[in-house]
Amino acid sequence: MRKISTKKITLAGLFIALGLLMPFLTAQIPSIGSKLLPMHIPVLLCGFVLGWPYGLIVGLIVPVFRSVLFTMPPMFPTAIVMSFELAAYGFATGLLHKLLPKKNIFVYVSLIVSMIFGRIVWGLASFIILNLSGSAFTFEAFLAGAFINALPGIIIQIVLIPVLVMSLQKTMVMKEAH
Repeated sequence: MRKISTKKITLAGLFIALGLLMPFLTAQIPSIGSKLLPMHIPVLLCGFVLGWPYGLIVGLIVPVFRSVLFTMPPMFPTAIVMSFELAAYGFATGLLHKLLPKKNIFVYVSLIVSMIFGRIVWGLASFIILNLSGSAFTFEAFLAGAFINALPGIIIQIVLIPVLVMSLQKTMVMKEAH
């Protein structure tokens, strides 16, 4: 059985808090704020820093918790679907980072594969949940939601996350957290 450390729980709480608060910052940017995907960044980082179990749990919690506390995103279908998506991100970054060699290029590989995986999960969850509720979810809606509208956030993630992960690795924060 794995030992659950106070440090990991505290860091997971920090990532949850960042996921709750970052949308307030990006909401100040008219017409593009939500396209920056502010809840994704702490969850992706959590997977890298704390591993897949914490990444999965933090990703699952953040959108629903934010919806309950602040009514944004709306619970149905957005927060529910985002929970699946963000859980997939946290799971995949944590697992891939653990399995792949510890070279900088594999931070990018882990991130990009995780981003694709999370978007596929988002599309499947959207398709299932919306079809069960009597709404349609088309391939065009998938492309728009997963890639076209999300492009500013995707760019920020690809630029910011690897820099943060590599900085944390250099400062040994990640080694201590694992």
